[in-house]
Amino acid sequence: MKTFVGALLVVACAVALPGVEPQQLFNGKDLSGWARIPRHEGAPANQEPGFRVEDGLLISRPDAPEDDIWYTRKKIGNATLRIVYKVSDRTANSGIFIRIPVKPKSEDDAINRGIEVQIDESGDDWHCTGVLYSMTKAKARPYKPAGEWNTMEIAMKGPRTTVTLNGVLVTDYDGVSPVPPKKGRYEPERGPRPDSGYIAVQHHGGEATVWFREISLESEK
Repeated sequence: MKTFVGALLVVACAVALPGVEPQQLFNGKDLSGWARIPRHEGAPANQEPGFRVEDGLLISRPDAPEDDIWYTRKKIGNATLRIVYKVSDRTANSGIFIRIPVKPKSEDDAINRGIEVQIDESGDDWHCTGVLYSMTKAKARPYKPAGEWNTMEIAMKGPRTTVTLNGVLVTDYDGVSPVPPKKGRYEPERGPRPDSGYIAVQHHGGEATVWFREISLESEK
């Protein structure tokens, strides 16, 4: 009887335990933990980043140089990134970089050594929201219209990357299958990427604005 009661207590305690909250990489107050990536190596060090924080949101600055920001506190792998954002226009030229193997000295490190998960929705099925830019073809295009919040989840498990947008699978790439050859200088170099790396948020200019409400991380259980 004691054993049975003890087992019930263990189950009750387990049920009562709260779930693990995602780690908030963007605190809604400032850019703590983030640093600017110059568009070109050797660019002035004192330039402001391409984003500002206002009313709890991370907001791209059309008036700023095309400088990205990267999360400096750790490399990320075997985890799911959750990005909640909206845009002023479907042409908003932004994205989330993952698997950057080194502390980026310029956007070139992010583009050609990491992977961009695209936000810009204005291209074809290889250049649209939720694809690995120019390397994977969208399985669906569940983008919400400008002004509405989108939720993007980027799951990394070993070399595999899956991307869902508003609950719909857009990308599932095993990390090793062949991808189309590079077609233009603006597309990233091909080749393997690491299982983990730094992440970054892209600011690629233009008149459109991107607002980020959440950038959080849920580690693989």
